[in-house]
Amino acid sequence: MTALRAHRSGALVHRSVSAKLVAPPSLLVRPNPANPKLTRAVDGIDQAGAAVHVRVPVERPLTLFLNKREIVTMMTISDYPDCLAVGYLLNQNMLRPDDEITGIEYDDELEVVVVRTAHETNFEDKLRKKTLTSGCAQGTAFGDLLERFEHITLDRQAVLHTSWLHSLSRAINLTPSLYLEAGAIHGCVLCERDVPLVYMEDVGRHNAVDKIAGYMFLHGIRPQGKLFYTTGRLTSEMVIKIVRMEIPILISRSGFTAWGVDLAQQANLTLIGRAKGNRFTALSGVERIVFDTHPGTADPDGGRAPRESGGGNDA
Repeated sequence: MTALRAHRSGALVHRSVSAKLVAPPSLLVRPNPANPKLTRAVDGIDQAGAAVHVRVPVERPLTLFLNKREIVTMMTISDYPDCLAVGYLLNQNMLRPDDEITGIEYDDELEVVVVRTAHETNFEDKLRKKTLTSGCAQGTAFGDLLERFEHITLDRQAVLHTSWLHSLSRAINLTPSLYLEAGAIHGCVLCERDVPLVYMEDVGRHNAVDKIAGYMFLHGIRPQGKLFYTTGRLTSEMVIKIVRMEIPILISRSGFTAWGVDLAQQANLTLIGRAKGNRFTALSGVERIVFDTHPGTADPDGGRAPRESGGGNDA
């Protein structure tokens, strides 16, 4: 079992050699498509019967313990297991923002991560109450999904300039990523104004959200002034997690579900979907949007439309 430190700068050194795909220097965490543990090669044929050689993401189980109690087994690409573990516990209300984490241990061979806290807590009630959700790869949320939700007040002074949206879309689409390398992956990005800060990927979009939540907790990053960008669809659970993280603006290049929209409106979360090129649809919190670009301006991706993760609008 290896003790993990909160700061993992050694995992962030990958740089693309492509002239077109360049990660913004602002990124504290960026995808590492060169990591050989995250993909493997598979031979097959295409629609014409021709031989193809492709790389696909590697799913691995990760069993999470909180102190001595087994909580859940998640399917993940297993990078940043410390961030995923802490973020999952935070978003399931098994950790509170003021809880003291005394250690995080990860065993790659056993595929186990253990989060240790100063005080143990009995979670039997939460473990007995399970809610089946629409999440990919790991879709079981413990406890009351709406716990604390109605008591959170999001920053009403936060703003989103449409020019930031265009700049973010371009920066994220041109960042070397596991999705561009192998597909079948989801991405989430924590941003400030038009600057991407933390870019996480995983086979399940909720895993990617939890990784960012965990990273913010471990590194003391506050939600004030932040935006959240995801390739995933805007479902109820996605909205609930972002509200719990107290981030006032959520952006996706995918679509919405009705309950996701209802919850966003209830929380006054600025909810923007179908954000592709210079187009988007906002269904909640529209008063935060500042229109400082003309919708007829050039596509910030240079004519290259963003591709959907996971093989379509189910990203």
